[in-house]
Amino acid sequence: MRLQLALNVDDLERAVDFYSKLFDAQPAKRKPGYANFAIADPPLKLVLFEAPGAPERLNHLGVEVFEAEGVTAATERLKAAGMADLVEDETTCCYAKQDKVWAIEPQGLRWEWYRVLEDSQTFGDASAASPGPSASIEDAATSSGCC
Repeated sequence: MRLQLALNVDDLERAVDFYSKLFDAQPAKRKPGYANFAIADPPLKLVLFEAPGAPERLNHLGVEVFEAEGVTAATERLKAAGMADLVEDETTCCYAKQDKVWAIEPQGLRWEWYRVLEDSQTFGDASAASPGPSASIEDAATSSGCC
């Protein structure tokens, strides 16, 4: 398991350069307007969305798990607590097919508990509530439905 920090950035190239040096790591995935780092030490999934002028710098937080049971247990726990906002199975988001559950904390910050199933060539799933592949990364980064 590792924590995820998803940030909106004005200039993706500058941000990738900075975080590559900060964590001594290269992005695990690079796409237009998007980059993610799978950092081993400290265990962190850092996601960058190019979204110039986004109203918030912090996009969302998450917990990435590596086994299906991790998402299932989180979903059951959050549902029992009345905190599960949205459950998405096999949804495409952030260039990956994922299972996930979302919760929204009292001040509106979004948290996702998720597992990556496989990579995808598209940013999002057009059939889901999130912006589809034709939407800009900026639109997706500031929406409430996709990482």
